[in-house]
Amino acid sequence: MHGSELKDRQHSTPEEDPRPKLWPRVLGSLAIVGLMVGMMIGRLTQPEPIELQQVEVLPGALVVWFSAEPKLHGEWVDGTLGLLFDARAKPQHGQFQLNGKALNWRVRGTDGGLLLTVVAARALRGDWAGAPQDGRWRLQVNLQEQ
Repeated sequence: MHGSELKDRQHSTPEEDPRPKLWPRVLGSLAIVGLMVGMMIGRLTQPEPIELQQVEVLPGALVVWFSAEPKLHGEWVDGTLGLLFDARAKPQHGQFQLNGKALNWRVRGTDGGLLLTVVAARALRGDWAGAPQDGRWRLQVNLQEQ
């Protein structure tokens, strides 16, 4: 058994290799390439965001057109309608008549999505229903005074 003393320039521990260690660099490069490829695949498979295309006013109803079917949550709060969509659009607003009385509608973006509100001087009630039509999604909101 050799001791730690030098005997003809030989000792029990080998000298350190002066070449650079490439294995950590190879693993780091593979991790970066894998991350980039994963991000590219994720971007390609991500669905297109749903867009609000148009708001139409009909007698006693409001028709909202989307590029595809959005997730929808609607509530009546104190006679005011609030519909929250998982979509995006530019802010819009307008006014229309219901039985000779003015109603105001407004579309605006929020943290939860796109919010459509319909407000009148008197409490409102009604219903909404959506269906695909001409390659788009049509949501009709029927309104009545309470």
